[in-house]
Amino acid sequence: MPKYIHQHENWTDFRWQDAVVSTSLGEVRLLQGKVLGQMHSLGFSSKEKRNLEMLSSELLNSFGIENEGLDQEQVRSSLAQHLGLKTVGLVPVSRYTDGIVKMMLDATQNYLEPLTEERLFSWHASLFPTGYSGMNKISVARYRTVEIKVVSGAIGKEKIHYEAVAAKDVKAEMDRFLSWLNDDVVIDGVLKSAVAHLWFVIIHPFDDGNGRIARAISEMMLVRSDNSAERFYSLSKQFLAERRDYYEMLNKAQRGDGDITEWLVWFLDSFRHALHETEDSMRNVLFKAAFWEKNKDININERQRLMINILFDGFFGKLTSSKWAKMTKCSVDTALRDINDLVKKGILVKGEAGGRSAEYMLVYEK
Repeated sequence: MPKYIHQHENWTDFRWQDAVVSTSLGEVRLLQGKVLGQMHSLGFSSKEKRNLEMLSSELLNSFGIENEGLDQEQVRSSLAQHLGLKTVGLVPVSRYTDGIVKMMLDATQNYLEPLTEERLFSWHASLFPTGYSGMNKISVARYRTVEIKVVSGAIGKEKIHYEAVAAKDVKAEMDRFLSWLNDDVVIDGVLKSAVAHLWFVIIHPFDDGNGRIARAISEMMLVRSDNSAERFYSLSKQFLAERRDYYEMLNKAQRGDGDITEWLVWFLDSFRHALHETEDSMRNVLFKAAFWEKNKDININERQRLMINILFDGFFGKLTSSKWAKMTKCSVDTALRDINDLVKKGILVKGEAGGRSAEYMLVYEK
């Protein structure tokens, strides 16, 4: 009796229950179109900012799943430089971070290009520029030549979660995978992303970095399904939030008999959660854009502009005149004048408390 999916004959003939998967897929596609429409309604600078945020989030969270930390400011700076964005506060970027960013940009900006073996190897080289994974020397930019087992637990008490495709079969299996990936197979783009993610992980073609590359491939397929290089959600952020379930679902599918219904439904549910999170955050972005359009002719000084944007972007706690003064580096009297001016203009509203402890909130017209 085969223990792992790749030990079954014709194991890549994946199957699933159409009725079950179609329901989840329909919900995701509807929400995807809605959020994409919201994205297109943003101004150019807001779209650029959103794209930068989501690409950064995708990288940071994808590496976070593997407990591999990246410097957030370096990632952001590298992305901004490669995308030609004028962003303040850029920092020097290491060769390692820049290589990882180039990999993500290749996947998302050149999404219509076929994924070849050479291109895949270049991604792997970007992950391991020194030829080492931690203290271990690994094969870089070529398929593994050793057997792979995914284990956990203390030495001598290891638990084997998965044994990958035999090393001698990796090349043939990857040729078949890449042929399918690049072919115009009649399958929904989101489903193709989910299948590609699982298929690549099953093969486990490299000594290390398989999960990160699987997520990059999955992201490339999602970009194709959006038919837009502008990113407006982060699926890896959702995977990280549900990391235990993520690994459990992959493990179950890898030990299954080829019916991947459960994996597809879980993937689609995760995607839907990611889209809902984007929808919530986009609502605030749209309110902000509408506010500045409506008030473009109102005289607002730089301190007021700064604080209004901070309130839109998620100010935590109660806004008081003393906090205003501290954050804008002005006197409390000046802060009160700024605040009262905005109250008169109908931009801020005063809470019930009086005096210096009075709190103020933005007036939302939803």
